[in-house]
Amino acid sequence: MNKETNPSASRSETERACRSCGHTDLEQVLDLGTTALADRMLHESQLDEHEPTFPLKVVFCPSCSLMQILETVDPGMLFDEDYPYFSSFSNYLLEHSKKNVLELIERRGLGPDSLVVELASNDGYLLKNYVDGGIPVLGIDPVPALCEAAEKIGVPSLAEFFGIDFAKKLAAEGKQADIIHANNVLAHVADTNGFVAGIAALLKPEGMAVIEFPYVRDLIDHCEFDTIYHEHLCYFSVTAVDNLLRRHGLFLNDVWRLPIHGGSLRLFIEKIDAPLKSVTGLLAEEKELGIDRIDYYREFSRRVETLKGNLLTMLTDLKGQGKSIAAYGAAAKGSTMINYVGIGTEFLDFVADKNIHKQGRYMPGQRIPIVAAEKIAENQPDFVLLLPWNLENEILAQEQAFRDKGGKFIIPVPDPHIV
Repeated sequence: MNKETNPSASRSETERACRSCGHTDLEQVLDLGTTALADRMLHESQLDEHEPTFPLKVVFCPSCSLMQILETVDPGMLFDEDYPYFSSFSNYLLEHSKKNVLELIERRGLGPDSLVVELASNDGYLLKNYVDGGIPVLGIDPVPALCEAAEKIGVPSLAEFFGIDFAKKLAAEGKQADIIHANNVLAHVADTNGFVAGIAALLKPEGMAVIEFPYVRDLIDHCEFDTIYHEHLCYFSVTAVDNLLRRHGLFLNDVWRLPIHGGSLRLFIEKIDAPLKSVTGLLAEEKELGIDRIDYYREFSRRVETLKGNLLTMLTDLKGQGKSIAAYGAAAKGSTMINYVGIGTEFLDFVADKNIHKQGRYMPGQRIPIVAAEKIAENQPDFVLLLPWNLENEILAQEQAFRDKGGKFIIPVPDPHIV
């Protein structure tokens, strides 16, 4: 996912005010313990060093319906120069993004006089599609290495944290946007209101913001607890995000449910209040389901404990039979999975990954070595635990040769099973 946050915002577990509305009577949903940072892959030289860990507790705000974690880790630690996530390594994400861009170019009549801005633009994977169409763009991302990668493919980028002050600066320079993309970033923002206020300031009066993030409804319903980690501060429902946007003069006028990342929402946001049935319908569904009340979330903790027990039992039984097990995908969600469940080198020989920036490093917490994806075919383990289960179809297709030789994958979510 793409990342962005505000470096001035920092709080500890004891500061219990809601990130959106400021309500202080928050109710606990889940406690995942004290864990290492999910994207802080270790170099071999760091294996003897102390690894920082932080509490990972999830709470619910009964006032505005936002599910969120309590702890805010220093953004400089989360998104430093060693940050390893490059979006372009996922073919599925590339196709998903290109389709989104082509639809918007046609829908909004974009051309050479338009400006498209992406917040948390990563390595330019999305904006490149606009550049190819002759449409001016600007990427904003806090990680210099990602901006450098984007510049190399022709995407102008600024290595900055985005918030209200930076947005006002750009607007004063005449850089207001026809389209603002913010994919998988709103959940990462420590200063949630400052970020949304910045979108309002940067957007032209007739402009549109297009935002994507994982849908809390899918997270809860499908037991996707591993998508919870310190970079993901918030877990939005339509109800919660509608409350947040309205506070800043922005309005959710259309929303699509998407399968990506285990179930996501794409929001179409404008400065006029004209919601389509897609919005009013989902708001009504959420009200009926009780997403705006703590009761909807109470069983989540028990189901997470059950998944943990079932996965540990499966892995223990397989190792008892003398089977070899590896993992695929050094994803952030994989870090949450292995650290919460307690899956270390006693179970996994290695974690394979296509991302060359992760290879040769070690998984946070459990310190399992990360190797090239080709090691799956070379070593032919009996089983492979698929950590980025949201990319199941893509990865199983890539590893068809491994499967043809009898190799099997373990899919951990929503219930551990073998394919």
